[in-house]
Amino acid sequence: MSAAVKAYAYRGRDAGGRVHRGKLDAPSESAVVARLRTMGLSPVSIAEAAAGTGLQREITLPGMGKRVALKDLAVMSRQMATMVAAGLSLLRTLSILADQTENEKLAETLGQVRNEVELGASLSAAFGMHPEVFPPLLINLVRAGETGGFLEDALESVAGNYESEVKLRATIKSALTYPVVVLIMAILGVIGMLLFIVPVFKTMFENLGGQLPLPTQILVVLSEAMRWVAPVLAVGVVAFAWWWGRNKHTERVRSFVDPLKLKIPVFGALFGKVAIARFSRNLSTMMGAGVPILQSLGIVGETSGNWVIERALRKVQESVRSGRSLAGPLAEEPVFPAMVTQMISVGEDSGALETMLGKIADFYDDEVQTTTEQLTSLIEPLMIAVIGVVIGGMIVALYLPIFQIFTLIK
Repeated sequence: MSAAVKAYAYRGRDAGGRVHRGKLDAPSESAVVARLRTMGLSPVSIAEAAAGTGLQREITLPGMGKRVALKDLAVMSRQMATMVAAGLSLLRTLSILADQTENEKLAETLGQVRNEVELGASLSAAFGMHPEVFPPLLINLVRAGETGGFLEDALESVAGNYESEVKLRATIKSALTYPVVVLIMAILGVIGMLLFIVPVFKTMFENLGGQLPLPTQILVVLSEAMRWVAPVLAVGVVAFAWWWGRNKHTERVRSFVDPLKLKIPVFGALFGKVAIARFSRNLSTMMGAGVPILQSLGIVGETSGNWVIERALRKVQESVRSGRSLAGPLAEEPVFPAMVTQMISVGEDSGALETMLGKIADFYDDEVQTTTEQLTSLIEPLMIAVIGVVIGGMIVALYLPIFQIFTLIK
């Protein structure tokens, strides 16, 4: 059991005589002194920092806490690998990273990791104490690097893997951002017209008298209904967003949503290719680092991002544990294309499974890029046409009675 970590305010003097002030998280004053010396500072004063009160207290809303993005982990891994390769000690490396990392949550966690390593924990064990920040892939690759004496290469593998994942996610976002934004704007535009514009026309038509055309009558009914539908819809959206944030990672929700993702027209194929690319890359990285195949399959399943892949890999893991090859059980799972299982089979036979998995990941990365470009070129005119029909139809329905105005006036 590690000692409780406290916050200490310090003043230290560097070699040039300048005084530096700041705060450090450490289990004791002696640990603060040791850390200041690694930072090149001579302690002047050290005191336990009081917790923030009043306006100085940090406020965190439920569901809105600080988070560490995958890009932050990629940068951290790359910088750590560079410093370890340059011969810096692990404690010095962690101190530098904690001081210069822009993400506050990651900087705070790295400070805690540094304290835990100073108390005797291994780097992978210290990372493992913070599962909300460091994913299983990173922890296990670092553990393999520590065991095999190639920590630098393991960190390089982590950085390369996460950089590819960041690029893949950026590609997906570029495909989904445009239609989602346009759809939201169209929905808001329709709601705005029903709430504010249609009632004005309705009053004008009532003053003139006469029978409204059927399209206009439908629009008026929708406008009246929207007065109570809009508040209920707003509350429902907020409630669903809160519920989704708390339950989206549960087994029950993922087992229902993830299979539907793969069946969505147009986008289902894209989600499937993303999952295969992530599976191949992660498995290639872990096998290259020397992580045992059974352990790799379990971790890769958890990080695949799709429950269908994860469930299939659980079955494959059990088959491999019983003595079967990897390609055979994979071929029995329909979620894995024949090309993938055939290439893995060739990789197993030739002893180049890691290389073959890397080629599969590269192939599906290119497929995702191509599919994204095709979807973008298809969705843009389609969304414009849909919005034109909806908004244009509402405008036509509003102006239909105007053609009757002159008759009513006479």
